[in-house]
Amino acid sequence: MTRNAPVDIPLAATEPDRDCPLCPRLVALREELRAEHPDWWNAPVPAWGDPAAWLAIIGLAPGKHGANRTGRPFTGDYAGDLLFETLSKMGLARGSYGSAADDGFELDGAIIINAVKCLPPQNKPTSAEINQCRQFLSRQEEELPKARIFIALGRIAHDSFVRHCGGRLADFPFGHNRSHTLPDGRILIDSYHCSRYNTNTGRLTPEMFEAVFEQAKDLRRT
Repeated sequence: MTRNAPVDIPLAATEPDRDCPLCPRLVALREELRAEHPDWWNAPVPAWGDPAAWLAIIGLAPGKHGANRTGRPFTGDYAGDLLFETLSKMGLARGSYGSAADDGFELDGAIIINAVKCLPPQNKPTSAEINQCRQFLSRQEEELPKARIFIALGRIAHDSFVRHCGGRLADFPFGHNRSHTLPDGRILIDSYHCSRYNTNTGRLTPEMFEAVFEQAKDLRRT
């Protein structure tokens, strides 16, 4: 994967600049990795998937050896293995996932957007970085008029999206497979993040993860 490899960017006008300067700590890490791994993506990771999606998945942030390397959300790390296997089972993807941005794998009816666009140190963005990046999350939600249902992977994604929608966190507590009707009328379903840590500890099983997407499909029918 090179930094110039083709990547589908369905919401290009809503994305930050490749050299986005807004978060100094994330910029410093980006520059460090560009020097260390010049063939990696090492830039804000764009949304990816079906621009006509009825379902939008909100991730946390790029992983160092996943999206920050490949340039495509969840591509190249363990979390992507589980996510894309599940999307395929749910009929929300086409092709075979090959852990690379040019593998021909496509989402159908779903799109992935992130709460934070750039790789944070230790995968932990600060509150200021989350708040700064919410403008891109908001722009992308606004450009997805057919997406009525959103799945938040983890509490950070949940909190940022609730705040974007004008909700109070106390009114919309995070809980795995819990659904919320937000002030703007859209539906948010929570899931534990599909990280290796959560699956290795048993906090999240493939069956639990699939149940979240089954609920999304059920809600779509209502």
